[in-house]
Amino acid sequence: MDEQKLLEEQLAYYRARAGEYDEWFLREGRYDRGPAHRAEWFQEVAVVEAGLREAGPRGHALELACGTGLWTRHLAASATRITAVDASPEVIALNRERLRSDRVEYVVADIFSLHPDRSFDFVLFAFWLSHVPPSRFEAFWTLVGLALRAGGRVFFVDSLSEQGATARDQGLLDDSGVARRRLNDGREFDIVKVYYDPDALERRLQALGWRGRSVRAESIFCMAQWSRLLDPR
Repeated sequence: MDEQKLLEEQLAYYRARAGEYDEWFLREGRYDRGPAHRAEWFQEVAVVEAGLREAGPRGHALELACGTGLWTRHLAASATRITAVDASPEVIALNRERLRSDRVEYVVADIFSLHPDRSFDFVLFAFWLSHVPPSRFEAFWTLVGLALRAGGRVFFVDSLSEQGATARDQGLLDDSGVARRRLNDGREFDIVKVYYDPDALERRLQALGWRGRSVRAESIFCMAQWSRLLDPR
């Protein structure tokens, strides 16, 4: 599929999925794989949340692909101001309802076309990097670098290739970079889905002038904290 059409389909999927997105995180409905899996899942979530607190969100934070606010709420615990960006007005509405904070400025925008008009102390993106096409990887990290103030930090979390993290009716995961996803009503969409090995990702980011670590939370998530070695401006 043409890359632009794939990205349009990906956005259509996440807009349509807005009202059921939290089922994935909360392990409900088609994502419920029993109490043992749920306990493992939330144990790893706690590890990532602790990693985010350790990264020290502060000052004016930027969240890319902010979604329904599951991670925005953690930024709100310590950042003085938050700019939350997503291409889906449907998830922005849910985020706004969840946070109900006048410290959060919401921006509906295509991240691939975003041009930051200010610098931020902290940048967060959760479960977004895997949806960036490989051909746009470097351009995305250039965007992050331009958005980050000198001395600022980046934190992100994403999925490892773990079948149990998907819906029970999800097809087998692969490394094609494209995944077919199904909504509760049966509609199907193709999206970008790239699973990164944390060590390989670490080497790639270091080659782009970033300093930090990418680690496995355990078996479901990877997380990372990075800072820019050189100012890209």
